Amino acid sequence: MGNIAAMTQSPASPRQEPATQAWSSWYLTIPKLAVTLLLVLLIALLWLLRQNEVEEQRSTLIADVLWLEQNVRFHLDGNTETLQQLALDIAFERDANRLFATRARHILRNSPELTQIFWLDAQGRMIDALPPAGTTPAAPAKAAKNNTSTLASERADKLLKPVYSDILGESGEASFELHLPVREPDSAGNAGRARGEIVAVYSLDALLKHLTPWWLAEKYQVRIVDGNGKVLASKSRVDAADPLLSYKLAFDPPGYGLLFHVTAYKVASSVAQTLIATLILILAGAVLLSLWVVHGLIQRRLAAEQALRAEHAFRKAMEDSLTVGMRARDRDGRITYVNPAFCQMVGFTPEELIGCAPPMPYWAPEEKEKSEGFYHATLAGRGPGEGFELRFRHKNGERVDVLVCTAPLINADGQHTGWMSSILDITARKRADELARQQEEKLQVTSRLVTMGEMASMLAHELNQPLAAIASYNTGCLNKLESGTYTVGELRDALGKLGVQAQRAGQIIRRVHDFVRKSEPKLAPCDLAEMVDDSIGFIEAVAKSRNVRILREVQGMRPEIQADRVMLEQVLVNLMRNAVEAMADLPPERRNLTIALARVDRQMQIRVIDTGPGIPEDTRDKLFTPFFSSKPEGMGMGLNICRSIIEFHHGRLWLEANPQGGCVFVINLPISTETAADGPAS
Repeated sequence: MGNIAAMTQSPASPRQEPATQAWSSWYLTIPKLAVTLLLVLLIALLWLLRQNEVEEQRSTLIADVLWLEQNVRFHLDGNTETLQQLALDIAFERDANRLFATRARHILRNSPELTQIFWLDAQGRMIDALPPAGTTPAAPAKAAKNNTSTLASERADKLLKPVYSDILGESGEASFELHLPVREPDSAGNAGRARGEIVAVYSLDALLKHLTPWWLAEKYQVRIVDGNGKVLASKSRVDAADPLLSYKLAFDPPGYGLLFHVTAYKVASSVAQTLIATLILILAGAVLLSLWVVHGLIQRRLAAEQALRAEHAFRKAMEDSLTVGMRARDRDGRITYVNPAFCQMVGFTPEELIGCAPPMPYWAPEEKEKSEGFYHATLAGRGPGEGFELRFRHKNGERVDVLVCTAPLINADGQHTGWMSSILDITARKRADELARQQEEKLQVTSRLVTMGEMASMLAHELNQPLAAIASYNTGCLNKLESGTYTVGELRDALGKLGVQAQRAGQIIRRVHDFVRKSEPKLAPCDLAEMVDDSIGFIEAVAKSRNVRILREVQGMRPEIQADRVMLEQVLVNLMRNAVEAMADLPPERRNLTIALARVDRQMQIRVIDTGPGIPEDTRDKLFTPFFSSKPEGMGMGLNICRSIIEFHHGRLWLEANPQGGCVFVINLPISTETAADGPAS
């Protein structure tokens, strides 16, 4: 933080900054607009060139389709003329069968698209066919007027000219027929009596395969489709990439709605043209990007200067108003920065502190070793993350309790340059905590005194028993001495019993004294079973007077824990007394109080179980709240103090419902307890 002030230069006038930013914006806007316009024009030029290429390819596509259609039509016309000549020769030739076989074989060899040629008589029966076939599916009887082949045969017979049939078969095996009538001429040379017909079968796949040149198939996908768009035959290398660049042309003959559908493959662009255009775009983009970067750098520099000035002013105002002390040290431990709050906290000026090395002038002499320990731990990077408490000495000699939190100081380059500490004055808080601790101790003592006041008459009755026994044994001994008829053994037994009763009375008095006296919490090994027995001894007389039966359930294994025995006895006595009072309205046979001690995992659990009326649901949440009591004469502090004592021992106290009726107060105390000796948690 100290580097910020050092970095701050003499700031320019705030009135000049808007003019400087406006100048930089206008200065760089014109080149950016020019480069942007150039980039737009280049893109438009490339788009126009691309459109021109597409139009040229479309023109080429149409010309190629027209050439293909003309080539196919010329080939079909040539075959028709050849087949017409064959039909005419058959009518005059006496050995017509041999002539048909010779000529048909020649035609099939020169026209691979023809799959079959057959000769039918006037009744539609097959006379001959090449290649031979057992049946003639393409030449049904003329009686089937709805058949495609029959209809074409009838039209050819009526028109006396070649007629093409409609498409036969499905896609992949589609074909069509050419029907040519065979008539015997009369004496005048005109068509005379019908002698049958010649039928030639064309395969659409073979037609495209043999009549579409290789260079056309390299450029286009050629298909023959019907009027419904169904593909009947196709020739291509792969599927076309651009279905929009296509052209359709009628396939007539044979007609019947057949179309040539030719689609171009992907347009091949010039590599050199594409490379040049790409380089131009990249260069234009680089120029635009560089201008944009320069503009950004200028804007960021101006913004950084303004932010630095604002940060310096803000930092100064923060230093003057911050109530938390801030102190920076380098890696050698020398102070490099302090804020006004820290100076006010220790009474020294920044000039007196900056540059100081340990021992610091504000270290309290009585905590010098502690301060040096934390100092070396911080420099070694082992300081506690939650901070540590120290006591500083003000310049006027007063002591100041502080909470110091230290973190590494990292500069803008990511290097560790020292340590930054925040120091919080907690003197008032420490005093308030001490006052609260003293008040709570007083409340605990008061609570114990109130408890003992309620049990005073019962304890007096309990003391009467050992005192009466002592008096009786003493009288017996005196009588024996006066009579002179006694033995040493009789006196020894009587005096031993007298001593036991005296010890019992002393234990009762000592236990009451330890319970009510005010003392600091003392953690020592504590046997919870003995503590339970002593607590039952306190409350037993009260329980007997109210016809409450106390049941003791203690497991055999009971490890000792670190605890303040008197404080735990106070909690248990308070809970048992509340349970006895809660069962006051029950029949005597139902007044049962159970004290159970057991080990649960790594904790010891004490359960105080009564059979009283229980506690309503709406009262349970507020039961441990200070100054809340369910009894008219209650102070509302008993259960709150109990919970504070258990939490001081790192345990838990909560309430459960007794399934048989009543309440169950549960206390969990950890076995390996390491508690602090600064009083119970509040």
